[in-house]
Amino acid sequence: MLCQSCQKKQATTHIKSVVNGEVTEYNLCPECAKKMGYGNIFADFSTDFSSLLGSIFGVGQQQVLPDAKRCPECGSTFADIARNGKVGCASCYDVFYDRLLPTIRRIHGNTEHIGKAASSADESVRIKNEAEELKQQLQQAIDEQEFEKAAQLRDRIKELEGKQ
Repeated sequence: MLCQSCQKKQATTHIKSVVNGEVTEYNLCPECAKKMGYGNIFADFSTDFSSLLGSIFGVGQQQVLPDAKRCPECGSTFADIARNGKVGCASCYDVFYDRLLPTIRRIHGNTEHIGKAASSADESVRIKNEAEELKQQLQQAIDEQEFEKAAQLRDRIKELEGKQ
C-alpha cells in the first residue's frame, strides 16, 4: 500500500486517531510519519535497554550525549521532557519548539488555544471568542439545514461584531 501523504513510498505506519468521536486512519511511509510527529517509539529503546542491563549487573554509568541540546534556563534536554512528560520551564517551549510542536498537535489536535476566555479577560476578547464560537455553530446549522437557527446565529454574530 502506498503512503497516503506522498503517494510515492510504501506505507509502513498505520495511524488511527479519534477526535470528538470521529475516527481517521492514515497509512504513511516512515518519512511522512516522522514529519507528522509519529516517530518510532522504539528509537531510544537500545539506550534504555543498555542502561537497564547496566543497572541489573551493577554497572552504574550514566550516558549523556554530548550533542544533546539543553535549555539555557533550566538545563533540561528533550529526552528529560519526553521521559518526565513535563516541560522544565517556559523557555523549553522556545528551545525545543520544532520537536514539541508535532507532539502537542498530535495530543491536542491543534496548537492554538480555542476555548473560553478567562474571567479576567477584557470585554473585546470575550466578544471575539463568543463570535468565533457562534460562527462554528452557524456553520453546523447550515450543514444540518437548520436555516432558522442559522439566521438567528447570523444576527447575533453581526450584533457582536458591531460591538468590537
